[in-house]
Parts: sequence; structure tokens; C-alpha cells
Amino acid sequence: MSNEFNLTVDKRELSNKGGRKRALKEGKIPGIYYSHDSKNSIPFYITKKEILNAQKADTQIFNISVGGKKRNVLFKSVQYHPVTDEILHIDLYGIKMDQVVTVSIPILIEGSAKGVVEGGILVQNLNEVEIGCLPSDIPQNILLDITNLDMGESLRCENLVLDEKFSLKTPGDQIVVSVTQPTQETEESADDIDSSSSDEQTDASASEDSSDSDDGSKEG
Repeated sequence: MSNEFNLTVDKRELSNKGGRKRALKEGKIPGIYYSHDSKNSIPFYITKKEILNAQKADTQIFNISVGGKKRNVLFKSVQYHPVTDEILHIDLYGIKMDQVVTVSIPILIEGSAKGVVEGGILVQNLNEVEIGCLPSDIPQNILLDITNLDMGESLRCENLVLDEKFSLKTPGDQIVVSVTQPTQETEESADDIDSSSSDEQTDASASEDSSDSDDGSKEG
């Protein structure tokens, strides 16, 4: 079950690019609040310190007071700088605690796959999955036991064991994790090098034989 965490945000006026840059330098991150029951949005600022506190909180549900009202929200999206990874912008989505929401939940792999123990390579194609549930039931992660996963086998979203209060939103046929045969490139490269070296030695020997033969002809 998800707890609730209070976030302090300040309502702001929409600004141009220069205004957003100044705000970021001052340690304030611009954001937009979207209501669950209307198309109206409210722009706000939140400090980097508040974001750090939110990231440390053991929850996905946050309480904010913006536009004169207290609201329950989820982080809808977070925009990061492509180089520094600093947060540039966030979107908050208003929710009602008695209405189902769709959220992305991390998949936590546990166990050692049988195929990996036998020399295979574990490939994880999906790191999170979308589920539908009530806000108070949002889990921190979803466990996937891969212990019995053999060489050449895979586990899909439909193989996830979900509580009855969760509904899977991600297509069930999407592969989450698989065990593949180890690549043979390294061995083949070594064979190619040995073969190339052998060919060079053969060519060198042939060249020496030809040279000796030519010298013998001149002496005669």
C-alpha cells in the first residue's frame, strides 16, 4: 500500500524560456498540475529540495496545496536534461482516492535463472509494467521470480503474478526477461586470427621458397 507525502508547491504565472532558466538557477523547478476531472491546468514551481525529499519518500501519492485547494497527485512525467540529468520540468496528475488509476510500476527480478547457471545470458527487455488499481493500493514494485527460467525460455507480462486488486494494462505477450545462448563471436574471432596467422606463415614460406629457387637459377 502506498503512503501519502506532503509536497510544497507555489503557483506561478506561465513564463518564457528565459524565465524558466532563471527559475532553475534559483533552484526552482517549473511544473504543471493536471486535474483528473477537467482540462484545466495549473502551473507551479517546486524547489529541488522538495523533489529530493519526494524521491526519498516511500510512496507514489503526494498531497499538494495549489490554487487554494488541497489535492492528491501522482507524478505523471519528469523531464530531465539530456547531459546533466537534472530535472527540468515535472507534470503532476490529480487523482481521486476512490477511482482506479493507471500507473507504471518497476519490475523487480529475483532468483538466479537455471539457464544462466548453465552458462546462458539473462536479457531483461522490460523494466516496468503498467497496472490499474486504486491509488491507496499502488505497490512499490512487482516481483518476478526467474529461478526456473531455462536456456532459450522467456517470461512475458502475462506470467507476472498479480494480486486480484491489480489489472494488467501492458500487453500480456510482451517479453519481460529471457535467457539466451552465449554469443560465439569471441571464439570465432580467435579462430579467424589463428587462420589468418597460419595463412600469413604459409605465404611467407612460399615466398622464401620462391626466393631460394631464383637464387639457385642464377648460380647455375
